[in-house]
Amino acid sequence: MRFRVVRDPQTRPTTYRKLTRAAVRDRSVTFGFLAVAACGLGITACASQAAPGAASASSATSPANNTSSPSSASAADTGACVTSQLKISLTNTGALAGQAGGYLKFTNNSGTPCRMTGWPAVIGLTASGQATRLRHLQLSMFGAWHYSAPPPVVALQPGDSAYAIVAADDRPAGNSNRCPAPYARLRVSPPGDSGNVTISAWLPGAGSYLPSCASVNGSPTAGTSTITTLSRLPH
Repeated sequence: MRFRVVRDPQTRPTTYRKLTRAAVRDRSVTFGFLAVAACGLGITACASQAAPGAASASSATSPANNTSSPSSASAADTGACVTSQLKISLTNTGALAGQAGGYLKFTNNSGTPCRMTGWPAVIGLTASGQATRLRHLQLSMFGAWHYSAPPPVVALQPGDSAYAIVAADDRPAGNSNRCPAPYARLRVSPPGDSGNVTISAWLPGAGSYLPSCASVNGSPTAGTSTITTLSRLPH
């Protein structure tokens, strides 16, 4: 018996063609599965390599979150200003809405930063030497200022200045025809310090010394505000 090799695929038996197709399909599926598995391993490897980078970025940004602002740090870390560090003067004087006064100016005249907060201690001295402690104002028409708690903390670098209003009614109250003798000088201490400086109480902008007029109940009207910055006051 002789066998004849069939080379034309179209002439091959139907069963043979089905088996061939099934084998090819199974091999394709196997290759596809292997490719997906390899790809999955590659993704896992990439993810494991990306994690250190993310951690590094987080570590790089964490110090910034722990850093305090320079302004708050400078106010908290510096000591209170003392009289020997300060040049004290009277500026921005004038008369307004029944009051006369000016701004006490505290300039850091040293080479060391310091801070100020609260009311300065001020004593008014008449020409005859009578002394009156000025009260702590809660509001003032002069300077358009009112107290709000807590008082601000003003950090002064060398050369910087802080301010406080000093003002008094400039008209007699009630049935009085005139006010007592005005204050010729002011003895000024920064908040919390026992040292003091005596300056003139002359108000060039008002053309007078700081008045010592009393209120209707007889109490002195002259007083000071808390320490503040010039940007918070009319000037």
